[in-house]
Amino acid sequence: MCGIVGILGANAVAGELVAALKRLEYRGYDSAGIATLEAGRLTRLRAEGKLKNLE
Repeated sequence: MCGIVGILGANAVAGELVAALKRLEYRGYDSAGIATLEAGRLTRLRAEGKLKNLE
């Protein structure tokens, strides 16, 4: 099963994305990741296993 969260804002939202993913964690993870776009630059963070491996 998957859960997808998106946030659009002018300020940094990485912390909010992780908080939103925590609300979905009860479903179980095999991996997690977030992507942010700032000043035209895409940054991706990915990790296998639980969400705590992403933090």
